[in-house]
Amino acid sequence: MLGHQRCRLRMKQFRMGRSLLLATLLLTLMNLPAYGQESEPLSENSALHVFLDCQGGAWHCDFDHVRREIKWVNWVRDRKDAQVHLLVTAQGTGGGGNSYTLDFIGLDELDAETDSISFVSDPDDTHDEVREKLTQTFAVGLVRYVASTPLAQQLQVSYEESPGQAVQADLEEDPWKLWVFRVSASGSFNDESLQRGNWYSGSVSANRTSDRLKFNWSASTWSSRDEFEIDGEVLESSSKSSSSSLLSVWSLSDHWSVGMIAGGNNSSFSNIDLALIGGPVVEYSVFPYDESTRKTLTFQYSVEAVDNTYEAITVAGETEETLGRHRLVAALDIQQPWGGMFGQVAATQYLHDPSVHRVDTFLGANVRVFRGLDFNVSGSFSRIKDQFFLPAEGLTSEEILLRRGQRETDFRYRVSMGFSYRFGSKLANVVNPRMNRGFRSFY
Repeated sequence: MLGHQRCRLRMKQFRMGRSLLLATLLLTLMNLPAYGQESEPLSENSALHVFLDCQGGAWHCDFDHVRREIKWVNWVRDRKDAQVHLLVTAQGTGGGGNSYTLDFIGLDELDAETDSISFVSDPDDTHDEVREKLTQTFAVGLVRYVASTPLAQQLQVSYEESPGQAVQADLEEDPWKLWVFRVSASGSFNDESLQRGNWYSGSVSANRTSDRLKFNWSASTWSSRDEFEIDGEVLESSSKSSSSSLLSVWSLSDHWSVGMIAGGNNSSFSNIDLALIGGPVVEYSVFPYDESTRKTLTFQYSVEAVDNTYEAITVAGETEETLGRHRLVAALDIQQPWGGMFGQVAATQYLHDPSVHRVDTFLGANVRVFRGLDFNVSGSFSRIKDQFFLPAEGLTSEEILLRRGQRETDFRYRVSMGFSYRFGSKLANVVNPRMNRGFRSFY
């Protein structure tokens, strides 16, 4: 009798399990989109609203790709409509890659929920590989916020371990000892009936970056030549320049660093046949260096010796001279959810004559004024009192028109500004790449 009851119980459990399995399969099939049809969009109330904001050097952000891959959130066009502000900033590494910082900033009911994730891309990564790493990190960081929405039950977490990619106890020996080298070259040639020209450029660099020491060396050259035939007469114009720089920096603390700079250059534009520069430099960072992806405020002071040899005799009657100078540079860079600010003030003064100096300033900002309206402004101003290197004989009319030489001036400034305004649908989930590359001008 007891065995018969157990058998009936097992049959009942089997029927219940079979019914549950059939019901699950039926619900799954009902939720699958028909062939050739698009799936129903996520409900505005059920999906998390996210605003993607890529700033600084985060140029690998591909909004279209992100929307295609992460379909379980609503991507909005304005921060005012978002529950999470995803702020992405980046800065270059010594090895040639980029260090990305992703700040997940909760808004409104999620304002207490903030998170930050960082990763470093390999210098050999392709654009697609960096894009995939960014997208994957976006998804990982958004999971905690989606967990509080009705869509949480539709997410699945999986882990795939690739062969040979398990975590190692010891770091692999680096045969290059953190050294990175680069070589580049380019050129252009053009020819018409009455004019022709060419230019070429090349550069080489070597750098090594560690937590305690940074070493950068680079050299480059540039040259151009143009010929113009006017009324049977051929006019020729040429310009060339080359430079080399060396920087060594030692880390002292989270706020202080010291270094040594050296360099050399020549420039037909500035009447410099050869200039050699070198001296010590010290830098103080108001904020810790590890916060540099979001905000930096640094003060840098250097004392330099300059040895100049000129192509032509200068307005001061010199063909060569050795001078001392000191320089103070203040630099600001802020990347925040409301926008960003960046600026620099550099003051240089020569020790032999305090009246010989130069002050260069630059300031820019991009600000979200209110919903949909962004304002951008930048400007620079230079007070120039150090043009002792100008040639005494002046410039010809052709050199002035072709900008082949520097002219005397007391100042130089530039201002630019603009704004953009967005209105319409606040959602940005749909991707349609058709004819993205069309309608180009033929003239």
